[in-house]
Amino acid sequence: MIAAVPKCTAQLPLGSHLLSGVPGITKEISQSIWVMFEGKDHVYWLGSNGSGAYRYDGKNLIQYTTADGLCSNQIRGIQADSMGNIYFDTPKGVSKYDGKRFETLKPVRPAKNSWVLHGGDLWFNGNGETAGACRYDGKTLYQLEFADVDGRKYSSSHAVYSIYRDDKGHIWFGTLTGGVARYDGKKLAWIVEDELKALKDGRAPAIRSVLQDSEGWYWLSHVVYKYRVNSAADGRMTYQKTKCVSDRQRAKLELPYYTSAVADGGKVWMTNYNEGVWLYEGGTLTQYPLTGNGPKVRPIYVYKDRGGHIWVCTDNAGVYVWRNNEFVRFVP
Repeated sequence: MIAAVPKCTAQLPLGSHLLSGVPGITKEISQSIWVMFEGKDHVYWLGSNGSGAYRYDGKNLIQYTTADGLCSNQIRGIQADSMGNIYFDTPKGVSKYDGKRFETLKPVRPAKNSWVLHGGDLWFNGNGETAGACRYDGKTLYQLEFADVDGRKYSSSHAVYSIYRDDKGHIWFGTLTGGVARYDGKKLAWIVEDELKALKDGRAPAIRSVLQDSEGWYWLSHVVYKYRVNSAADGRMTYQKTKCVSDRQRAKLELPYYTSAVADGGKVWMTNYNEGVWLYEGGTLTQYPLTGNGPKVRPIYVYKDRGGHIWVCTDNAGVYVWRNNEFVRFVP
């Protein structure tokens, strides 16, 4: 069965409040935080849905916006390269921060096929505008289309909503309603199943998360099925799927799709926009609703830092962290 835990309303101070009046320094973060990332020296970056990005080092909380050089105040992804530069994926492009200034990377549409697989490259979702993605090799941001790989014409249903690198270095793309693709350095191979498309009522949850768990199963933004993927000698991708939860558990879910997931040993944490946080362990799905002083809290992203701490970013209540078997509100 799906078990509920006691509601949590406590707040957990993890750092000191800051003095106002210093440029860039702020006392609090936006209530709408969509993504989180831990950079070098345990510095945390928080990406908001309209208020830019925040840098938190355990003492100072600094806010960056378009006034500082970000190309958009809506942050959809954060990652770093081997040199420690921070990259922000936004609806208006990719911003690179070298610790001193922001630079907007200009995408280039290559004249020839530039689909390659290098371990040090960074991938961005192309802002959901094309059936493809952007690849950055440290010098050039290549705007790639899926048609460049196999000649097939793809539609807007194949717009990319998530990108994931598996343990073999292959890149996975979750799309709007076109299923999930994997690029192994040679070709794209697709998984297209009913649960990966639009719902019967016309809604399109999209594949917003791809995850490989500790047993090698792939989770594709829902808890109905998980997939075991096998690669044939000719490069084709074959797979099998099995149910994640029982029919009885499934019946208790309003919508069995999640927006983000992270593996935590043999467990999987997931965020559902309307149904709180889910924890999958040993075949059981446990629900953890998040509560605050206002309206229903809507989690949108889950993150595991280098210390193993589980964080949850929400669309309307800031950030929570898992402490002492409950989610506690983060207050910098």
